[in-house]
Amino acid sequence: MSTSPIKHVAITGGTHGNELTGVHLLKHWRNNPEEICRDGLVTELHLANPKANGCNRRYLDQDLNRQFSWDDLSDHSLCGYEQNRAKSLNTLLGPKDAPRVDFIIDLHTTTANMGTTLVIKSDDALVVGMAFYIKQQMPEVTLFYEPEDRLSDNFLISLAKHHGLLVEVGPVPQGMLRWDVFDKTRQATRFGLDYLAAVRAGNQPELPASLPGFQFVEKLKLPENERGELTAMIHPDRQDTDYQPIQPGDPLFITLEGETLNYEGTETLYGAFINEAAYYDQHIGLSLMRKIDIPLPV
Repeated sequence: MSTSPIKHVAITGGTHGNELTGVHLLKHWRNNPEEICRDGLVTELHLANPKANGCNRRYLDQDLNRQFSWDDLSDHSLCGYEQNRAKSLNTLLGPKDAPRVDFIIDLHTTTANMGTTLVIKSDDALVVGMAFYIKQQMPEVTLFYEPEDRLSDNFLISLAKHHGLLVEVGPVPQGMLRWDVFDKTRQATRFGLDYLAAVRAGNQPELPASLPGFQFVEKLKLPENERGELTAMIHPDRQDTDYQPIQPGDPLFITLEGETLNYEGTETLYGAFINEAAYYDQHIGLSLMRKIDIPLPV
């Protein structure tokens, strides 16, 4: 595995202001810094969207975690609160074309029944290696592989030199804390830091050549009428079945009158972010995923 030296690591939380696990982990680690201190690493803690967190809202003007593409960061006509906040974070952690920070771990939660999911947005050996190592330590972890060019990627983690890893744990309602979600996020982050410290020290952990995971295919909207009003919801057989197979003809939605609407696709796929509350403003019911083997870059 080929990696360049790594030293500066940022842990970010509250990128979505009503996802409180990351917010309170930052507070915990500020009071207990020994948990995140590792030899050779300089670890920073950053509350990404403090105004949205203060209002207990996902965002004020725009979704902050969609504002970090190179084009958007360079466009000073974009002046909503989150668009400006992204530019400030780019100055603090980047700049994106020459980052100060080597790696970012961004902490998120979901209202969907997704357990501990690691979102891998890069094919960088350090990113994939960290995800593989965390899964070795926490076998229940699910890997979500969606690599993207760092400059065009619009997620916060793309500000770092090696990209970063997004930790997404659920289910937990927005604006609430659950101990199991809090503790799993805490464990995943600490194992991630262990991995980075080991790599920096030249003690690369032994990892498999590949691991099973999922790759995004498409988002499915909830059924609407001609006025854009919802006419159906997630079918009870589909609720809370994230990462389970959805076969052609399986129940998918149920109308307000109780009529079942079946999956009309021709390929067996898998659901994720099923009935995610954060996506209701767009009437998105779930994402469809394909099972894949994720390769470890060499």
